[in-house]
Amino acid sequence: MPPLRTALLQSSGRPGSVAGNLKVLDEAATRAADAGAGLLVCPEMFLTGYALGDQVPLLAEPADGPGAEAVAEIAVRHGLAVLYGYPERDSWEDGPGRDGERDGERRGERECDGERIYNAAQLIGPDGTRLANYRKTHLFGGFEREWFTPGERPVVQAELAGLRIGIMICYDVEFPENVRSHALAGTDLLLVPTAQMHPFQFVAESVVPVRAFENQMYVAYVNRTGQEGEFEFVGLSCLAGPDGAARARAGRSEELVLAEVDGELLSASRAANPYLRDRRPGLYTSLVRADHS
Repeated sequence: MPPLRTALLQSSGRPGSVAGNLKVLDEAATRAADAGAGLLVCPEMFLTGYALGDQVPLLAEPADGPGAEAVAEIAVRHGLAVLYGYPERDSWEDGPGRDGERDGERRGERECDGERIYNAAQLIGPDGTRLANYRKTHLFGGFEREWFTPGERPVVQAELAGLRIGIMICYDVEFPENVRSHALAGTDLLLVPTAQMHPFQFVAESVVPVRAFENQMYVAYVNRTGQEGEFEFVGLSCLAGPDGAARARAGRSEELVLAEVDGELLSASRAANPYLRDRRPGLYTSLVRADHS
């Protein structure tokens, strides 16, 4: 199985302009495809911008909406898969949502005219197929909690180029249980579109490579950059390997970086690293007890 060349698009695009962001994506896809990439990963909320305030319900759309169609057209034209973040609008008043929850079961959800809005990320295949859609499970800060409903599926996966691809969004990767769940489910490459802001750059610099090492997977952590509203995004996107090394690392400005996801290296690393084999799950039951605090 040949390595999967992966492109990380570190950019905040054109906040508030879906058309502008699709243009930035198309230009990046051209460069990525020309460099031999088979996968292009964009940041959190890339389709619309992150610091949207009350524009969130205006720009949110279904997983199969016009934004998805436009991204699929870009993916097909350039012959590569695309992972992008966006605000997902989902009607819930008629019964269970896509995550299987029923009305009123969850707390803290933002309800807009009979709909819920999720901070989501979607993977489109090189043939335009929608391969996977993930909803952020751990919302960060007052802005996200005001406008978004937390997702309920911690592990969402798809198959691409012989690899099992997993998806998380930003804050999710900072919870070790989340990433370990992906490791146990066989994720090879974890895609993490993010909006990592100052002063938390240590997550990109230190936490993400450690997550890759302790769970024996590749982690593509792709950030926004620059000032957007009240937020200062720190860049530092990286593709971390199962050895804990950053195979590619961006700086603080707009940048497209590329690196290989090597399935053979991953297999060899897993054979040599005993973390998952040496686990003793019976000792960890307190982590999931309902009364544990």
